[in-house]
Amino acid sequence: MKSIKEELSATTYPGRGIVIGLSPDGKKAVTAYFIMGRSSNSRNRIFVEDGEGIRTEAFDPALLEDPSLIIYSPVRVLADTTIVTNGDQTDTIYDYLKDGKTFEEALYAREFEPDAPNFTPRISGVMNIKNGEYTYKLSILKSADGNPESCERFVYHYNQPIKGKAHFIHTYMQDGNPLPSFSGEPVAIESMDDIDEFTKACWDSLNDDNKVSLFTRFIDLETGDVQTKIINKNQ
Repeated sequence: MKSIKEELSATTYPGRGIVIGLSPDGKKAVTAYFIMGRSSNSRNRIFVEDGEGIRTEAFDPALLEDPSLIIYSPVRVLADTTIVTNGDQTDTIYDYLKDGKTFEEALYAREFEPDAPNFTPRISGVMNIKNGEYTYKLSILKSADGNPESCERFVYHYNQPIKGKAHFIHTYMQDGNPLPSFSGEPVAIESMDDIDEFTKACWDSLNDDNKVSLFTRFIDLETGDVQTKIINKNQ
């Protein structure tokens, strides 16, 4: 497994990323979601709490240009399930699960973002905690090597989480024009027991020029108690 610092600092522009895993003591579900930006529109954002989840907002509403792909709810909670995504597919997954359908069925209703020439992948995760039992899934929907005529859908199931291990998936492999989509399986990285240490490691490892906001959450598997941290570059 790689350290958070090693993986996050490997590129100046991983884009948006999701981390989900289990703490080393085996007592807490761990997740993180971050956003980055190269344009002024993408950088003009903050995370704010919204019920049990979060949403993005324009830091300066007067500077907001196109809200279609940057204003959404990255995190929502439905009963025992926490949903984390990089777009409005959060709402699709929430609605499907509420109607008794599956994570996978929801994803088949969506594809990558319509932001040619990047065709940004949609990355999504769900964490399910019930009676102390914890499972999670990650997914990526992406174009076929930049070909918008074909959407490739991948779902990864983690039904026996391992202590001290998390999985990390992000939108881009590196900076570029167009931006190259993430490839391969989610990366195995080390998790942590302390949310403050985990949050600091994530934030400090992201590129200073491009990082925008970070959300982290630890959920106690026995009590259901939730710890949440939010860091916004725009204060």
